[in-house]
Amino acid sequence: MSIGVPKPLNLPFDPIERAAETWRLRFGPSSAMAAVTSIMRAHQILLGQLDTLLRPHDLTFARYEALVLLTFSRTGALPLSRIGDRLMVHPTSVTNTVDRLERAGLVRRMRNPKDGRGVLAEITGKGREVVERATADLMAADFCMTMYGEGELAEMFAMLRTIRVAAGDFPAAPEAGPAEAGVPEAAGRPAGGRSSGR
Repeated sequence: MSIGVPKPLNLPFDPIERAAETWRLRFGPSSAMAAVTSIMRAHQILLGQLDTLLRPHDLTFARYEALVLLTFSRTGALPLSRIGDRLMVHPTSVTNTVDRLERAGLVRRMRNPKDGRGVLAEITGKGREVVERATADLMAADFCMTMYGEGELAEMFAMLRTIRVAAGDFPAAPEAGPAEAGVPEAAGRPAGGRSSGR
């Protein structure tokens, strides 16, 4: 179930900035708290907007990410465990996502021919058509990031990359843009947002 677009707060002040001021008086430095709270609010806003854009395709952003990942694979099929690793989500979330996509006829499960025991998710022809239409809508909306220029987006990517490296997602490497770092242009900019509505 999509969380929908968050309603504008229309407050006469920035509540995060106000909270940071109070935090500073009570506890001390508030820069980290304000940054984290801002990231969490931005995640909520973006996920709601992206899910709304994808609703006409009967997708959430989480399901869209899984479909795009399958289109990037050489055969159009991947083990469920690999999908979880690449999307950085729990195996249960992958199962739920694939279940919903399978019910919609966008993917099908199949035995892994390499070992006969593992399960692959394979994108269907209908799934490829849906991905193409959904991607066109997301690209037209610039992934709901039209308020930023290209330089700002590259800077944002680099800044958020630091926290992902520190968390152990991957080893530190020379600075690179999304394409050079292996982030697909079609699904890369807001990736990392996880949705409960898979």
